[in-house]
Amino acid sequence: MRKLFFIPLIGMLFVFTACPPDVVEEPEVVDRLQVAILTGEGFHDGEAYMPYAYLTNLGAEITVIGPEIGTVEAYNSDFTINIQRAVEDVRVEDFDALILPGGQAPARIREVEAVVDFARDFFNSGKPVAAICHGPQVLITAGVMDGKNATAFEGIQDEMEEAGVIFHDESVVIDENLITSRTPPDLYDFCAAIEEKLMREPHI
Repeated sequence: MRKLFFIPLIGMLFVFTACPPDVVEEPEVVDRLQVAILTGEGFHDGEAYMPYAYLTNLGAEITVIGPEIGTVEAYNSDFTINIQRAVEDVRVEDFDALILPGGQAPARIREVEAVVDFARDFFNSGKPVAAICHGPQVLITAGVMDGKNATAFEGIQDEMEEAGVIFHDESVVIDENLITSRTPPDLYDFCAAIEEKLMREPHI
């Protein structure tokens, strides 16, 4: 059953990455924005790779960061992703936006103090932070969600509300520098919201 996911996933990746030559030569994000994807073992493949492909297609440079350098596996397929830099070795100043994919990874990496500290510092910098599905769990542990309008996978709604979140059952919710979405069907809206935020407020 796991293999069945590959056809639509690869197709979606193709849609995001295949574009006319003039778009590649003159990307909308001209200044080579730097975007970090923070994840770990048990990530959700689509929630990591779709923003990766979408923003790369706009000309942004993506760096995958996590608790430690190495290859990690998705929980929902045989896909893997390479963590290029350990979170302890990067700075908030290195990036213009932070993305937190869902899956099982957020529950694991939220146990790593350096991950939580980085997420907190990034959020407090005012730069865009985008979290989908279980991704907001890292921000809950970081203690930055109280009073925020946000959404997530319905299974963590109670946890979100206990952390002080004003929960909305919508495809994408934006509250200042925070962007949240629910599940993979919301990925297009999620990616578009990240793009809009970066284009409106580049290089904070």
